[in-house]
Order: sequence, then structure tokens, then C-alpha cells
Amino acid sequence: MITREDAFALLRQYNKDAFHLQHALTVEAVMKWYAKELGYGYQEEYWGIVGLLHDIDFELYPEEHCLKAPELLKNGGVSDDVIHAVCSHGYGITVGCGVMIDVEPIHEMEKVLFAADELTGLIGAAALMRPSKSTKDMELKSLKKKYKSKGFAAGCSREVIERGAEQLGWELDKLLEMTLQAMAATEDDVENERNHI
Repeated sequence: MITREDAFALLRQYNKDAFHLQHALTVEAVMKWYAKELGYGYQEEYWGIVGLLHDIDFELYPEEHCLKAPELLKNGGVSDDVIHAVCSHGYGITVGCGVMIDVEPIHEMEKVLFAADELTGLIGAAALMRPSKSTKDMELKSLKKKYKSKGFAAGCSREVIERGAEQLGWELDKLLEMTLQAMAATEDDVENERNHI
């Protein structure tokens, strides 16, 4: 398996924008948290690497998101299982060039990535509205209020988030609460990592 160090170097090869790097680090941390929480602690690094690399093609090829990823990842020596997991987070979504992504999330890890990816963006946006600019003091009810407001973080698809919860067999509230917990628990680590980029 690709090492975390090599995965990060590969990510940096195609991603320079601070926002995209921050998102990659956030999803990595959330995936590692979920791995431990759901009883896959022995795969924590693996779940994290999938989270880190999930948007590898988005900055340079937004219209071909999840379509260019296999080539970039293969060139970087990434294994097929990681490539499948990365591409599966676009399942059922039609990207800018008009192609619908048909790589289905099969493993629980892939379903978690699908469900949590979009949601981390919404939670991050909600945190920025708070005086603390933090997820640590955010409560589920204030997150739910933001979630229900269609105009808030409109780029974060509620439909994708809800499909993600459904694929996991979870209530939406469980997904919201756990992902909020994951972001609050890992916020400092992500911030430290970001400061060292």
C-alpha cells in the first residue's frame, strides 16, 4: 500500500489550492476517526489515505472529476482497491463533462467516504459562521438548522448526503452527529497539518 507520505506528495503534485488541501486533510482525518469508531482501527491509515486522495483530480480536472483520478493514481503507484474507493465517492453523480459515475461504493469504508465527504464541506461552512470559527462548540441542533436552510452552503448536495446515509443504513441524524463529532475531535490535528504545508 502507498505510504501516507507518498500519498500526500502525490496529492500535492495535482493540488496547490489551500482550500482543496484543507478539504483533503479534513476528509482524511474524518475517515481515520470513522475507521476507529466503526471497529476498523487496524485499517485506520488505509481509510485515511483514501480520504486524503479522494479529490486528487478535482482541482485540475473539475469537469472530469472521478474520471481522471484512476490515471493520476495509477501513475502514482496507487493500488486498484484505493482507486475504486476514490472513484466510488462520485457514484450516481453526473460530472461536468456529462458522464455519470457508475463506480458503486461496496465496502463500508467507501460508503462512509460517500456520505461524509459532502457533509464535511457543509459542517466546515457552518463552523465559519460561528464566533469561535470552530466545530468544537457546535451542537447538532444548530447544524441541523443550517442543513435545512437550502440557501446555506448550497454547493453541498443534501441529496448526496441523504443517499450516503441511506447506503450506510443510518438515520440522517446519526450521520450528521458522527461527522460533526469526527470533525470536532480532529480539528486541531488538521489545523496543525495545514500550518505545515
